Amino acid sequence: MEEHEKFMKRAIELAAEGMNANKGGPFGAVVVKDGKIVAEGFNQVFSSIDPTAHAEVVAIRRACIALGKFQLDDCIIYTSCEPCPMCLGAIYWARPKAVYYGCTRGDAKDIDFDDQLIYDEIELEIENRQIPFIKMMREESKVVFSNWSTKKDKIKY
Repeated sequence: MEEHEKFMKRAIELAAEGMNANKGGPFGAVVVKDGKIVAEGFNQVFSSIDPTAHAEVVAIRRACIALGKFQLDDCIIYTSCEPCPMCLGAIYWARPKAVYYGCTRGDAKDIDFDDQLIYDEIELEIENRQIPFIKMMREESKVVFSNWSTKKDKIKY
């Protein structure tokens, strides 16, 4: 079996495992470095009572802990489905070398996991979004940003 297929098969197995245990939706992911799985995860939204506990986020968090770093630039992520907008953001922040995925977002939509609303909301001006976003205390908040910009020992990411 080709190496990529082996890791995708594991992501799919994790998706079934989490789903069958009623931990969350039917999604699984693995993070691979140098041909070895360093972390894996399945959707745990139900069991952890956490809407951010998607398979990719769980696997990324575990990989970062296992590797002791917050960027996975020397890793590959395998996920059973094309990542949702939140997971896509997490993936870009983690900076892996590549992402392999199984199902498409259209396949996810067909089973009532439709992320199109989020994609549409991102495109809107903030004042036109369905959930109100109210700006307040900007100047006070900018003080922390100003302190960051001059911080000598900051860790850039």
